[in-house]
Amino acid sequence: MSSGSSGLGVVVVTGGSRGIGAAVARLAAARGYAVVVNYAHDEAAARAVVAQITEAGGRAVPIRADVAHEAEVVALFVQAEAALGPLYGLVNNVGISGGFARVAELRAETLARVLAVNVAGPFLCAREAVRRLSTAMGGRGGAIVNISSLAGRRGGAGEWVHYAASKGAINTFTVGLATEVAGEGIRVNAVAPGLIETGFHAASGAPDRLARMTPGIPMGRVGTPDEIAEAVLWLLSPAASYVTGAIIDAGGGR
Repeated sequence: MSSGSSGLGVVVVTGGSRGIGAAVARLAAARGYAVVVNYAHDEAAARAVVAQITEAGGRAVPIRADVAHEAEVVALFVQAEAALGPLYGLVNNVGISGGFARVAELRAETLARVLAVNVAGPFLCAREAVRRLSTAMGGRGGAIVNISSLAGRRGGAGEWVHYAASKGAINTFTVGLATEVAGEGIRVNAVAPGLIETGFHAASGAPDRLARMTPGIPMGRVGTPDEIAEAVLWLLSPAASYVTGAIIDAGGGR
């Protein structure tokens, strides 16, 4: 299928304006999906991703929504279908670290915001996707891919247990939802990236973290957003038609 066709349906990518989300959005468009590039604050970055997609012959629109707010999530999906057509898939990519802090130093408002964005947000987005995709509700089926993290099983001790715990919740959510909707034409999987070359670590307050932790990666290097996007697009695609409830580690063996 040509990159200009949206015959495969619409994929909503939350947090699609930068890093892994932007890479997923670009690759999804290249593979024939129409793409919603969701963002919360940086409209210019989202529009830049959309411009890259449209210049390459794809279809995409930027839509603002803070996934921690139910009304904005509902509006995101309504606008997505109005702009591009029927939903096929969701990539729950948006996430925040909450910065680095030991549990003994953690502020309640930081914890609340991390859980709102990283856990409640994906739940709400998945709810809206299931309502549209479930064959039991008149939908045609589809796929959901959650972006987890290796921190979800490693625990993040001394750095961000709060962030790690939110990703552990995503792992449980992935398995539970996958089982719940497996008979309704919806596959639900997750990709758990390790250390990836994005601005995430610098934005969290540790610009040297990737270099510092690279020696602990068996493959000897950090990953790229494009490498994670490949795993996500495989899980979205019919090539993964018998895969649901899976959590794929993509961390160079870490």
